[in-house]
Amino acid sequence: MDCTVSWTGDTGAQSGMGFLAETGSGHAFMMDGAPDEVNPKTGGRNLAPRPMEMLLAGTGGCTAYDVVLILKRGRQDVTACSVQIKSERASVDPKVFEKINMHFVVRGRALNAGAVERAIALSHEKYCSASIMLAKTAEITTSFEVLQEGA
Repeated sequence: MDCTVSWTGDTGAQSGMGFLAETGSGHAFMMDGAPDEVNPKTGGRNLAPRPMEMLLAGTGGCTAYDVVLILKRGRQDVTACSVQIKSERASVDPKVFEKINMHFVVRGRALNAGAVERAIALSHEKYCSASIMLAKTAEITTSFEVLQEGA
C-alpha cells in the first residue's frame, strides 16, 4: 500500500499547512491544520480535515467495513451501519489518542443483537488493523444499538 503526501505551500502573505494526499489506489484528498491564533504564519487555513481527524475517520471506516461484511456473511439483513467516534488525546506531545469510544448504529431487518455484538468484537480483536494499532496507546470502548426495520 502506497501514499504520497505533498505540502501545498504558502499562499502569498499567508502561510499554509495544507497537504494533498494521493493514494496508491488513485484517489486524492486534502488535509489542513487549524489556524494559529498567536502566529497566523505557522497555522493552517481550516480548509480540510486535520490529519488526526483523518486517522479517526479511517479507523471508523475500517471497523464499519468489517462489521457490515461480518454481518452479511452471517446472513444478517443489514441495511445501514454508522459509527460515531469520540476521542480524547494526550495534552502534551506527542498528543496520542488516549481514549476512543466507538458507538455503532446498525439498522436492518430481523437483526440479531448478538450477531452485531460479535461482529464488533471480531473487528476490534482480529480484523481492523487501524483500531488494533490505536489500541496500543488508547483505551478503546465500543457500544451499539440495533434499529429494526419492518419485514
